[in-house]
Amino acid sequence: MNSPLPPRFHVTRPQIESVVAEFYDLIRRHPGLGPVFAAHVADWPAHEEKITRFWANAILFERSYDGNPQRVHVAAGDVRAGQFEVWLALFDGVLHRQLPPDTATAWSALAHRIGRGLRMGVADRDIAPGGIPRLV
Repeated sequence: MNSPLPPRFHVTRPQIESVVAEFYDLIRRHPGLGPVFAAHVADWPAHEEKITRFWANAILFERSYDGNPQRVHVAAGDVRAGQFEVWLALFDGVLHRQLPPDTATAWSALAHRIGRGLRMGVADRDIAPGGIPRLV
C-alpha cells in the first residue's frame, strides 16, 4: 500500500517482516518475556502480521494498522514498565544484525520513543491514587 508521504527512513516492507519475525522468535524463547507474550498471543503468525502492519504504518505510512498498542499493553495486566528495557534491547539487537547502520539507528530511535510512551502508560497503571505503587 503506497502512501503520499515519504517514509521516515529507508526500509522495505520485506525488511520489516524479517525484523518482526526474528524479534518474535527471540521473544518466544526469552525466559522473562516469552511467558508474558504467550499468555496473550494465541496465533503467532497473525500477531506478527499485525505488528508488521504497525511498523509499516509507523515508518512507511501505509495506513494498514488499526490497533491501539497503549490500550493493549495496559489492559494485559502483566506487562511491567521494566520489561520495556529488555524488549528494546532485544529489538535493537535484531535491527543492528539485519539492517544497515543508519536504518537500524533510525528505527531504534523510533522504537525507543514509542517504548517510552508505552512504558509510561503501564507505569501509570501501576500507581494507585495518591501516588502509591500497586505491587500486584
